[in-house]
Amino acid sequence: MADRAIYQEFVQARSDRLLRTAYLLTRDWALAEDLLQESLAKAWFAWPGVEDPEAYVRRVLVTTYTSWWRRRWRRELPSGDLPDTPVDGGAERAGDRESLWRAVGRLPARQRAVIVLRFYEDMPVAEVARTLGCGTGTVKSQTAKALAKLRVDESILEEVSR
Repeated sequence: MADRAIYQEFVQARSDRLLRTAYLLTRDWALAEDLLQESLAKAWFAWPGVEDPEAYVRRVLVTTYTSWWRRRWRRELPSGDLPDTPVDGGAERAGDRESLWRAVGRLPARQRAVIVLRFYEDMPVAEVARTLGCGTGTVKSQTAKALAKLRVDESILEEVSR
């Protein structure tokens, strides 16, 4: 029973942050919720032996997302509805962000995971390596490759030149 209470406290305290990470990986709120639920369900079964719960669930998030991507799993089709633009008059910045998100979305799953964890979650290289189950050199090389692709991405270059 103590494990169940600790698990519930963890889920209540960390779900919002983990959901944001899932969204950054999937770029779809409904899919992010599915990814988080599946990851939390997987974590529940391993819970008694987990030493660092947040790192463990993040790793489950990334590996589950990667397996979905490899299978090209898609539950929902994109719609023609566009999201609301920011109210603060930042329509130009919103266009920049959208271009960047599209470019990040075109990265391979592993590179996208590294970019999300390093720059959006602000995790150090060693923690990203531990989360992804790889070496720090792999994180650095995947980061360098991803950033190189983003620097030459046509949609970002077009947005900057406007």
